[in-house]
Amino acid sequence: MVDEALSAGAVARRLGVAVTTLRTWHQRYGLGPSEHIPGHHRRYTATDLARLEIMRRLTAEGVSPAEAARWARQAPDPTPAGTAGTVRVHPSARDGGGTIPVGRAGPAARGLARAAMRLDAAAISETIAHALATVGVVATWEGLLRPVLAGIGERHAATTGLIEVEHLVSRCVSEALAAASRAKVPTGPARILLSCADEEQHTLPLEALAAALAEAGISYRMLGARVPVAALVEAVNRTGPAAVVLWSHTRATADPAQLSALLAAPRRPLLALAAGPGWRADTLPAGVVRPVDLAEAVSLAVAVRDSLDQSRRD
Repeated sequence: MVDEALSAGAVARRLGVAVTTLRTWHQRYGLGPSEHIPGHHRRYTATDLARLEIMRRLTAEGVSPAEAARWARQAPDPTPAGTAGTVRVHPSARDGGGTIPVGRAGPAARGLARAAMRLDAAAISETIAHALATVGVVATWEGLLRPVLAGIGERHAATTGLIEVEHLVSRCVSEALAAASRAKVPTGPARILLSCADEEQHTLPLEALAAALAEAGISYRMLGARVPVAALVEAVNRTGPAAVVLWSHTRATADPAQLSALLAAPRRPLLALAAGPGWRADTLPAGVVRPVDLAEAVSLAVAVRDSLDQSRRD
């Protein structure tokens, strides 16, 4: 439970609902912010948040909003002064359909996971957009998106379910990253070529890198999923990129021969990056760098750009 009063946006992210949903619950059912300071927007207290959590759980279980609001309003104040009361809990006041594990990720990731389980595209997109605007691409990927996507994968491996959740979340993530890339279009030649390995279909990490490069002012070309090695080499020879990032998510697509072909290209890049968990460090050809995470991949790209700029000035 929080000690400080929260804004509507902060509460929406914690609960995994859209801000418009909070407004509706306030206007129709009286479940709104109770703290008021003259000259400022009303804020949600710990009591408000507890009641909204009940509202969220019950509506997710299929209880009508009016009935859920009635139960939520009956909840006593959770602060120490109100702990003597007895909490009346509706029999359905539990998360339904299981949860998505997010490890030690923060409230925003837990809220995103809840929205994902409800297939609430508006709340998912709103949470991602807010994070991108406030903390940037790398922090959003590492602290919000990657934990939730990994949690969905973990649940799927255990239950063979959540395919619909994965598809919806992936689409929302892809759209948000594309919007972030378009918002900061770098100028100048494309210095970085982004490509998935042959038969590799997992593109979201590469899309995150593209958005992070755009945020850093670095131009790039994105080839996308399932790029045959011959096509990759042809693209390198035609465009002469300073660096090439080859993404592999699984061992099945991480064939080191693709990297060897890249290094043997007539217009060999200054830097070849083998990105993703598919690659094994002990199988990489000499001269290939394996970044440990998104932040390091961006740092290497920045270093290549700065080196090229310095050589032109000299």
